[in-house]
Amino acid sequence: MQIKEALEELIAEDDVVRLLNAVMGELDYTEMYRAYAKEWRKPKTSPAAMFKVLIYGGTEGKYAGSEVSKACRRDINYIWLLGGESTPDDDALNRFRGKKLSEASEGLFYQLVIKLREMDEIKYEHLFVDGSKTEANANRYSFVWRKSVNKHAAKLERKLGEYLVELKSRYGEAETAGEMLSRLEAMRTEAFVYGRGKGKSELQRDTEKLREMLERQEKYEKYNETFNGRNSFSKTDPDATFMRMKDDHMRNSQLKPGYNVQLGVESEYIVGVDVSSERSDNSRLIPLLENIESHIGAKYGDVTTDAGYESEENYTYFEGKEQVCYIKPQNYERSKTRKFKSDMNLRENMPYDPEKDEYTCKNGKILRAVYTGKSKSASGFESEVTYYECEDCSGCTHKKTCTRAKDNRKMRISKNFLRQRNESLTRITSQKGVLLRVNRSIQVEGAFGVIKQDYGFRQFLLRGYKKVRTQLFIVAFAFNINKLHHKIQQNRTGSQLFEKFSA
Repeated sequence: MQIKEALEELIAEDDVVRLLNAVMGELDYTEMYRAYAKEWRKPKTSPAAMFKVLIYGGTEGKYAGSEVSKACRRDINYIWLLGGESTPDDDALNRFRGKKLSEASEGLFYQLVIKLREMDEIKYEHLFVDGSKTEANANRYSFVWRKSVNKHAAKLERKLGEYLVELKSRYGEAETAGEMLSRLEAMRTEAFVYGRGKGKSELQRDTEKLREMLERQEKYEKYNETFNGRNSFSKTDPDATFMRMKDDHMRNSQLKPGYNVQLGVESEYIVGVDVSSERSDNSRLIPLLENIESHIGAKYGDVTTDAGYESEENYTYFEGKEQVCYIKPQNYERSKTRKFKSDMNLRENMPYDPEKDEYTCKNGKILRAVYTGKSKSASGFESEVTYYECEDCSGCTHKKTCTRAKDNRKMRISKNFLRQRNESLTRITSQKGVLLRVNRSIQVEGAFGVIKQDYGFRQFLLRGYKKVRTQLFIVAFAFNINKLHHKIQQNRTGSQLFEKFSA
């Protein structure tokens, strides 16, 4: 009792650990405790206490179980947070985080988001979205490439077919290579020899070679199952994909195993998290929004993103809804340059006749609509595309800079996408659009900056999609606690947007 009272006196009233303890004391841990229902004995340290110290470790940039466990023995804030419970060792913390917490981490995080809404810190009005690639805990040279696998698999298939014909001539007919291997193993009358200088029989050589070829074939089949639509994966973390990382200020990107992390931010708080093995951002916007909505039971008024999220599928998602999207067109920055505006070979600069549905090129030739077709994205989204072809490019002096086609220039255009892009351009250049884009840069890019630079979270410690996701929720939870604490200290609670100041 004296120790507890002494700790109470040592910890300041405005310390972040007190805020963390108060907020986490109001969460519902039923789902987390359900993971222990089949355990025959209770853990020495309660799951709620272990979750608290892991989150507090995140607020200080401590992610390894050994770091948190050491702090629980030496740091008065951690000791106070445990509330007299046994100090968990690093193995207990790692088991809890890797197995038990993975089923409940998402629910606990969104409980915090709803709690922030009850405190009027967030209002479900302005959502800012951005993505960043984070390195996985995997060997950088453990890559497996789909092209290479398919190439070697085809080569093996051909060799196996030829070898099977050869074996049939020696040992009789067999429908498959597997049946042939079973026949060869059944024909063995004496033990196979192994070691240097040992003379192997023809039967042993054929059996070993066929078995090795079938094992390689099985390996390639497993590799293709692991790809699951991707072009690469890591042998040490099969859920990780090789992506280009921005390593330094010079952006000398390297291919490394990693995950694509998406954050949704409102009022400087992280309100949505998504992690995937897909490299592109535009395919992750809709899953992020739907996941947020399913947990908070509400839709955001507007969603602001950068150019990496522009696609017809994403534009279409917002049509007919109360949500408004502020997505920067991919050609927005380039379109403001003198080079872009003076390049008459670009479709954007060609005169267009909407009545005849015709473009006129720099040489005065007409590009007419030839036919209309369907285009399907990787996610299965279908869009209507119009194909245009120039009437005659022969003898044109601008052909080299205009097209690479051998005959006439062709263009492939989605009219619906062009309409959506123009509407989005109008929105982002409005007074509100400019304000939201400024805040997107400050809030969500700022969140990534704090997590990577201040918290030192540049690489996942755990392997596998479920564990990586759990670690990300811990980081986001800790970030929100720190943000709430800072806002209270700075008397900024309830603030949503940074207003744009003019000089």
